[in-house]
Amino acid sequence: MRLVSWIPFSPFFLLFLIGSTRLADGSGVGFDQRVDRAAKKQPNVLFIFCDDLGWGDFGVLHQNRSQNSKKHRTPNIDRMASEGVLMTAHYCGAPVCAPSRATLLSGVHQGHAEVRDNQFDKALANNHTLATVLRDAGYATWMVGKHGLQGEGDNPQEWPAYPTKRGFDRFYGYVRHADGHVHYPADPWPLGNSDAHRSGKQVWSGEVEVSDGLSKCYTTDLFTARAKKWVVEHVQSKKPRPFFLYLAYDTPHAALQLPTGPFPAGAGLDGGLEWIGESGKMINTAVGEVDSFRHPDYVERGWKDVEERFATMVRRIDDCVGDLLQTLRDLGIDEETIVVISSDNGPLNVSYLSGQPIEANSFQSYGPFDGIKRDCWEGGIRMATVAWGPGYIGTNLVDDHPSQSQDWMATFADFAGTLPPARCDGVSLRASLTGRPTEQVASRIYVEYSNGGKTPRYPDFEARKRGKKRGQMQVVHVDGYKGIRVNIKKGDEPFEIYQLDNDRGERNDLSTETGNYRDLQYKMQASVLRGRRPNPSAPRPYDALPVPALKLTPEEQREMTTGVRWRYLAGIFSYTPDMRNVIKGTSGTASWVECGSQPEVGELGAFEIVGHLRVPVTGEYEFRVRHRGRGYVRLHEMSLIDLDYGRGNRLSSTVSVKLQKGWHPFRFTTLVQAGVKEFEVEWKVPGEEQFAAVEANQWFVPAK
Repeated sequence: MRLVSWIPFSPFFLLFLIGSTRLADGSGVGFDQRVDRAAKKQPNVLFIFCDDLGWGDFGVLHQNRSQNSKKHRTPNIDRMASEGVLMTAHYCGAPVCAPSRATLLSGVHQGHAEVRDNQFDKALANNHTLATVLRDAGYATWMVGKHGLQGEGDNPQEWPAYPTKRGFDRFYGYVRHADGHVHYPADPWPLGNSDAHRSGKQVWSGEVEVSDGLSKCYTTDLFTARAKKWVVEHVQSKKPRPFFLYLAYDTPHAALQLPTGPFPAGAGLDGGLEWIGESGKMINTAVGEVDSFRHPDYVERGWKDVEERFATMVRRIDDCVGDLLQTLRDLGIDEETIVVISSDNGPLNVSYLSGQPIEANSFQSYGPFDGIKRDCWEGGIRMATVAWGPGYIGTNLVDDHPSQSQDWMATFADFAGTLPPARCDGVSLRASLTGRPTEQVASRIYVEYSNGGKTPRYPDFEARKRGKKRGQMQVVHVDGYKGIRVNIKKGDEPFEIYQLDNDRGERNDLSTETGNYRDLQYKMQASVLRGRRPNPSAPRPYDALPVPALKLTPEEQREMTTGVRWRYLAGIFSYTPDMRNVIKGTSGTASWVECGSQPEVGELGAFEIVGHLRVPVTGEYEFRVRHRGRGYVRLHEMSLIDLDYGRGNRLSSTVSVKLQKGWHPFRFTTLVQAGVKEFEVEWKVPGEEQFAAVEANQWFVPAK
């Protein structure tokens, strides 16, 4: 079988589509942008990412009303929530550090990320990041804290994914994952339960290792003071650019180490943490005794040593959040800034103290859910999250709309007045953050992760989950329900199904019920195969299954007509933008016609072609896009071909995917660029040895 066709595309062809009355449906329609675009300046963005801070560790979410005998407090975060948006259904990318942080920074879920499972220190993909997107939008971009996504090497010159090679203008902090296990980089910790936890660690400032000057510097204080100093300097220098600051704490996870003393009096410009900048006294809390201070609210209450330590560590983060928010107020930029605090995964049950374990149920850090770090039950992946921004988002709002880490790329791009890259799996949360939940586009919640451990046997966890082997795990949300598979052995094993609105503890598995849940089971099975790509470094039991075709009724099949839908959005873009949820622009329907080289024109913008590709037989297909410009291809919701970031003038890219016979939605987004004319999509069907262009009669659009 040989299928041949040219896909018509050039700037000239684009103008033909826009201006012609000879389209398949006879129309070319212009749209207005529906999303509110108030004439505001681009907001500064401060994203605070905690390490192993559970959903139940925020006072406003759980501690303040907990029936547990032990409670700790987060008054500054509670105030932040009352002045902003409390996000009660926000999910991390994965239930462990490295893949979770990779999802946040790259804007793609774990079905597309290159860092998966327990791949600590693996290089973050050389692709779009939160930092590159906002830098392209005109932002100064800074990172302070823990990275762990640098790749192989021993210094910034060797590390392929050092933060300044992934879009950040400045970096200060820990690079290696394991360095973030201890929180005094320059001081030995004799209480540690191994040599690795008793020794100091490297801190990098740009390309200089600076730990020698950090005696008595506790990292929560150190990273906050560095971040605070950069913000103050930026504002006082009257630089016109907005800033994006990613503050990635290494606490309260791993070694339960205490600060040297109480949090300094005051906050903001009139107190709190201060960056002194002198070796040996880098910050104003680098005095006193290392690992010595316990918050007075938590002593003499009969608690264990490790419990006093953990509560003090969380309270220290809370103090730092209060200090940073007051700094924004004192600088007069509080109404020009969006601040988000969240966490990378659920709570951990280690202390790294010799002979002194801690359990996540000491304070019910997982809240009303089951599961901790490395679990895909709600306690392992649902994150305590607050968004704050007096000039941009709502006040005293509770957002129970499910969202996930990859959504922040789309959200911050939206507030910055631009579109996210086509590679981004997220959606903008602007509508729900501004009190318009009915306008919110649904997020795609997806997790895949493998771990050899077991869920803890905590008494408040459901009995069947206690001690349950994790193995290969997968989570997807479909039609308002959560599907989860644990210890997957076969790719087609059924999902357990939960309605989380009235079953937060995941006690009532609906998958065994009849009726609509059988249809939902199919949707979940199909959704996870249509929305991910296998990664050889993290094999899954379902990697070899064919991607299901759409289930169309006979009437829907009869109403299919040959052709594609297109949309054009004028503008200058530095990358191929995601146009899936954009409503403005010019659009229409056209048949596929053979075309060759066309004259150059000056129009610039983004062009999207959407159609249903009819696959003739079930089997392994190879796709190739021949194109000298930037572009991005999705099949269903999976990332199929990336010709965007760093692609230069590469002619083609080839991928292989197993498809079921039938109709498969295909979306190609590209930039209209001077000198870049047509493109071609080719495939190699099962049984054929050569690539061939896809014939025009293989492309269809539904009637509606």
